[in-house]
Parts: sequence; C-alpha cells; structure tokens
Amino acid sequence: MARWKTLPSGLGERDRQLVVQLRRLKDHSGLSLAALEAKTASSRSSWERYLNGRVPPPREAVEELARVCGSDPTRLLVLYDVAARERCGGPGAGARPRPDESPPQPPAAERPARRPRPLLLAALGCALLAAFAAGYALALARTSTGGPGGPVTYAYEEGRTYSCADGRKDGGRYAGHSVTRENLLMPGARGRDVVEAQCLLTAHGFDAGAVDGLYGPAAKEAARAFQQERGLVPDGLVGEHTWRELRR
Repeated sequence: MARWKTLPSGLGERDRQLVVQLRRLKDHSGLSLAALEAKTASSRSSWERYLNGRVPPPREAVEELARVCGSDPTRLLVLYDVAARERCGGPGAGARPRPDESPPQPPAAERPARRPRPLLLAALGCALLAAFAAGYALALARTSTGGPGGPVTYAYEEGRTYSCADGRKDGGRYAGHSVTRENLLMPGARGRDVVEAQCLLTAHGFDAGAVDGLYGPAAKEAARAFQQERGLVPDGLVGEHTWRELRR
C-alpha cells in the first residue's frame, strides 16, 4: 500500500474527503501510478498531483479512476461536485469592500459603461454549480429509494442482496444490473457491475456467493473456475475477455 504524503493544510474539507476516497480506491485496486496512466487519460505526474492534493482532479479523472478500479463512480462524483461548490464559496469568495473604503464616485454622466465584474461572474458560476450539485444529489437519492415512477433497477446499496434477471440485451446475456462488457473487477470492488458478474457467474453454474455487489473471495474463486473452463487466464479478475464469455 502506498505511503501517502500529508495533505496540504490549506486544502478544503470536502476536497480533503475526496482525495482520501480516491487514495483508498487506488490502494484497494493495487494499481500503480504507471498503471493509472496506462488505463486513463491522465498522466502519472497528474495522478501524483491529484492524489497528493496539490491540484483538484478533473471530474473525468474521478470517474475514470472509479471505473478502472471496478467501483460505482456515482457517490464520488457527488462528493466531487460538493467539493467544487465549496471551492467556489470558500473564504473571501464573497468578500466586498466596506462602504467607507470605496473610492469617490464620479458624477453619473462621467462614469464609463459598466462591464461585468469577475466577482459577479464567479458568483453566478458557483450558483449554477450549486444547482447542479443539488440536482445530482436528488438524482442519487432517487436511485437509492425510488423516485417518481417507482424504484430504479440500477440502484446499488451496500449491505443488501439482489435478485438476478435472465434475459438478453444488446445481443448478450443480461442479469438486470449492468451492461458493461469491459469494466475491470478485482477483489475489493463493489457496485452494480459486481452484482451483474455475480449473477452471470451463478447463471453459468459457478457459485459466486451472496449476490451483494462486493467482490470477495467467493466471487474471485468462481471467476477463476469459470475462466479455466473457458480457456482464459485463471487470474480471478473479471476483465474484457471474461465479460465476453459471461455475456454468452
């Protein structure tokens, strides 16, 4: 496991929480910075800066890290949006000079036409981001509890088990939880993709344990046995080739 540097003292609380979660995800996956560079659009040096809190990661990088580590990115993206909103509303963001500190104003006829103030533009940007984050959080709540029109079948909640459908979608076998054909699953992964893999392994006659969305020893052994039967590398990791066979 990586020995992480102490995060900068000036890092915002939400940004700190986001970086901690990203670090845990990377440690869980066992991927190196070089591996992240190979599997994502960000360079090794960029990942080093993101994971040490030196610069905020772009939203796309957060989503990519979750997916290459076999995790559902939804909660990380909500945390990212909240952190971005906190950066917009941080100390000094709305500071204004006191009335007695304002310079004397020329007569109205002599005043130049006003231009949009950077502070006003920044405030408008933050307001739009806040509205987006609120809407995103509401969407997340609906996927967890079911919004208008009934529960959403793609929701994932840790600590419960799931039923498996037996159908076809886009020409492949489908268990009702994820349509991925390439997301990498390894021990420690969790989410809808794991539920789908557990269902498909069970449907092919390999006991993957409880269908709970947690990629544990039972799922790994079931994947290894399935890979051996299909002539794949029996590493117990579900990648593109294993997904292809599971979807048959």
